[in-house]
Amino acid sequence: MDLDFSSEQEMLRDSALKFLVNECPYSKVKEIEDSEPGYSPELWAKIAELGWLGLLFPERYGGYGGQFMDLIIIQEAMGRFVHPSPFFSTVIQCGLIILEGGREDQKMALLPRIAEGGLIMSLAQYEEDGSFRLGDINLKAGIKGNQYVLNGTKLFVMNANVANQLIVVVRTGGSDLSLLLVDTDTPGLTITKIPTIGKDNCCEVVFKDVLVAKENIIGASGEGERILERMNLKAAVTKAAEMVGGCKACIDITADYARQREQYGRPIGGFQAIQHYMANMMLEYDTCRNYLYQVAWLVDEGEDYIAQASGLKACVNQAYNFISERAIQIHGGIGTTREGDIGLFYRKAKAGETICGDSEFLFEKVVEKLLETEARLPML
Repeated sequence: MDLDFSSEQEMLRDSALKFLVNECPYSKVKEIEDSEPGYSPELWAKIAELGWLGLLFPERYGGYGGQFMDLIIIQEAMGRFVHPSPFFSTVIQCGLIILEGGREDQKMALLPRIAEGGLIMSLAQYEEDGSFRLGDINLKAGIKGNQYVLNGTKLFVMNANVANQLIVVVRTGGSDLSLLLVDTDTPGLTITKIPTIGKDNCCEVVFKDVLVAKENIIGASGEGERILERMNLKAAVTKAAEMVGGCKACIDITADYARQREQYGRPIGGFQAIQHYMANMMLEYDTCRNYLYQVAWLVDEGEDYIAQASGLKACVNQAYNFISERAIQIHGGIGTTREGDIGLFYRKAKAGETICGDSEFLFEKVVEKLLETEARLPML
């Protein structure tokens, strides 16, 4: 297992960090978060020019044919600067769904538009009970001639307020799950932004007699669960990368503060209690970062990574919360204010732990995989 970056990946990481330092300072992040769209169209166009949006797509679909590790590098850099954009919902969730489950005509029509920055998409999966389990999805697609009819509600749909299209998870043909492409300007569809701790453009999407052509189904009817399971695993790893980047930023910002903030005539970084906090924060970060690169390597090598991906995201959920909470404690009162930068990461840690499943759900996935593996082992 070789976890060293190639020279090209080193260049990608350095260029990404340099770009974000110049284009996405924390003051601008707060400004973008407080804006109505919740993202910067100008910044979105710039990252499209850099090729980030098509990094993982094959060249025939307008992409660059990069490795999964390349995407991890970009996500980790974005996490360090809490970059607010529809990147995760568009490129990772919806992009991977289309790439791995779409028909050839859908890939040719949609992926180049994503890569060039002309198409923003959102995944409408979760419902009012907030369950992460695909078996708990209840929205049913009725039939009206050669169209589906949707009536119901989806919650926590990221960036739906700025999306051109949604991928909606529905029940078709009884208990089968299917994925439908729905334009956001379709009559009967209402999108309302929900205030959240992460300021991450979560929305409520209400469907009232929304008509969708049957040809808008991704792949084939009944393939939704298979496609979502594969996408959610990779999405969990990329979200973990973003959160690991946030962990590093927390440590860097807090270390700078501890060197500068003085109490009782000396920098607070000289006190043993603060040093212990910082050491434990660094240990958590190093563990998760190494775990992240191991799982990304497994993905690129085509190895089984189901248990590892779920375990990674669960561990990073806990580590990011631990690190951001300790960072707030070291900063004191200023850490809880909007003026301080460290609060950005605390909010993102709280919001990120429920994306692609919380720790309890993910640890259950790990156990399910382990028990399945044990059942196949010969008795001694």
